[in-house]
Amino acid sequence: MLLTERYNKQIAGVISCYDRIIIQGTLPGWCFDQGMTSFLNANGIKIFDYPKFAQTLREEIRNNAECIAEANGLEIEFIRKTKEFRKEKRIKEILKERGEHPGLVHIFSAMESCTSYKPWHDKKSGKTFLTI
Repeated sequence: MLLTERYNKQIAGVISCYDRIIIQGTLPGWCFDQGMTSFLNANGIKIFDYPKFAQTLREEIRNNAECIAEANGLEIEFIRKTKEFRKEKRIKEILKERGEHPGLVHIFSAMESCTSYKPWHDKKSGKTFLTI
C-alpha cells in the first residue's frame, strides 16, 4: 500500500514530481516519558526492561534497512561526523556514477544524539517509571 493511500486522511496534498522524500514523524503515545511508561505498563513490559525493548526495535529497523539495501543492490553508508557531511553532495556523486534512472539511490546511517528514557524507581512513592 502506498503511503499516500495509507495516510490519505492526514495528507493535505501530494507533490508528484519529487526527487527525494524525507519522512519525519512522531509516535504520540511514546514521545514523552509518561506516555512510554503507560505503554510499557499497558503491554506488561517491566520498566527496567525498557532498554531491552528499545534494543529489539532498533534491531528491527536496522534489519529492515539492510534488507532494503540488499534488495536494491546498495550498501548502507555510515556517517561519522553528521555536522561536516553534506548528503546532497554525496548523492550528486552517486547519481553521476549510476545515472538518473528512477529507484532508490542510497541509504545513509548515522548516530545522532537525542534524549533517552531512563528507568527509575522512586523509593518514596514506590512507583517505577521512565524519566528523561
